[in-house]
Amino acid sequence: MAIRVFNRDEAATQMPFISRDARLVIWPGTGAWEANMNYVRMEPGEANVDHVHPVSEDTIYIVSGEGTVEDLTNGVEMPFRAGHCIHVAPGIRHRVRADRGVPVVSVGGPCPADVSGLRAAGLLTEDDGPPA
Repeated sequence: MAIRVFNRDEAATQMPFISRDARLVIWPGTGAWEANMNYVRMEPGEANVDHVHPVSEDTIYIVSGEGTVEDLTNGVEMPFRAGHCIHVAPGIRHRVRADRGVPVVSVGGPCPADVSGLRAAGLLTEDDGPPA
């Protein structure tokens, strides 16, 4: 099918290292290899496990809340708030923190999909790959 509609509330696959509520909405498990869209809600004080996407750009739109994003590769921290968009270049170790006393809701994710990360999380097998 050329066009499909997905609902964040029907996204059953979670990424707990991102947050307690990190739903994979559009990802290779739904047939999308070049696009990726996650819905993430972080509670106050929550932070992701620091991570890196070797070949993917990570773009995160902040729907609500405020916090800090850390560029651990270069030792830089930047504040963000609702309406901001965070862009992380490939190969940059980073972490997002809800460290301002309010929940953070965001959408976005690494594009193309971080296949190696999804395999490491057990969500894809070595046999999973884009259609030829």
